[in-house]
Amino acid sequence: MSAQEDFIEQAAPYRGELIAHCYRMLGSVHDAEDLVQETYLSGWRGYQAFEERAALRTWLYRIATTACLRALENRARRVLPAGLGDSSVDPEADLAGGAGAHQWLEPLPDTHLFATPEDTVTVRHSVRLAVMTAMQELPARQRAVLILRDVVQFSAAEVAELLETTPASVNSALQRARARLAEVSPTDDDVLEPDDAKRRELLDRYCAAFENSDMAALTELLQTDVKLEMPPLPVWFTGRDTVMEFLAAQAFTTVGDISMVQTAANAQPAVAEYRRADDGVLRAHSIHVITPGATGVAAITVFLDPVLFATFDLPPSR
Repeated sequence: MSAQEDFIEQAAPYRGELIAHCYRMLGSVHDAEDLVQETYLSGWRGYQAFEERAALRTWLYRIATTACLRALENRARRVLPAGLGDSSVDPEADLAGGAGAHQWLEPLPDTHLFATPEDTVTVRHSVRLAVMTAMQELPARQRAVLILRDVVQFSAAEVAELLETTPASVNSALQRARARLAEVSPTDDDVLEPDDAKRRELLDRYCAAFENSDMAALTELLQTDVKLEMPPLPVWFTGRDTVMEFLAAQAFTTVGDISMVQTAANAQPAVAEYRRADDGVLRAHSIHVITPGATGVAAITVFLDPVLFATFDLPPSR
């Protein structure tokens, strides 16, 4: 077996966690997949010189993190609409204005996240949309330190070697990152982890409400302070009454024109929405990521990007 063939065999098990790592750094599953591909190409080319001076996993994280930091140079942070300004109170507001002016956070299919044995509370928490949004507030190197120490669980010495700095600098950056993240990330009370039965019930009721254009059923599911975002549209809404007014005016349609497929993203319940096109075919429309709250659905983030369906291994039509 050649060195390159050995590399492919030895490195394959780390692909899933490296995609999740690059996603945490970049906020884009497409960019993460590209950089992991770049990481494996660099590793394949340099494997003969590797000589097992460090663990292969650590070496791959070094290549991937360096690639992420390079990609983040002079790049604007990825956001969701609520990070841009106040919510709208007009259900007929101009939806498209400024849609192309921002880099938007993307959802991560759970199949990427849990393709490895890293299914822990810390890992799940680290990719929730609210936490990912908060993570984008950190400078790139602080973000890298936080992820490598608190999520990947590398030691300060390992991170220092990986980032070519000192353990003291790593610890200092980690303290600053943790303090900043605590200021902008959700509290434990805001993060609800429903059990499997409750998750299925929530998704069943949510899907049925959209498929049947049942406004009353959806209203029952929403918290009074529910938030609705729809990237790449910059406008967003908050409050059950306003959200329902918008959905009634611009989202609900004829019964039979919407089909929902349950999935999971960012360790949260999610749904893929297909809508009937002019040719009569149900075509990929959007990915809904749902944030459960204490008394109902606390937030709905609708990613209006049919290209995302491929990352969820979903067909473009059905």
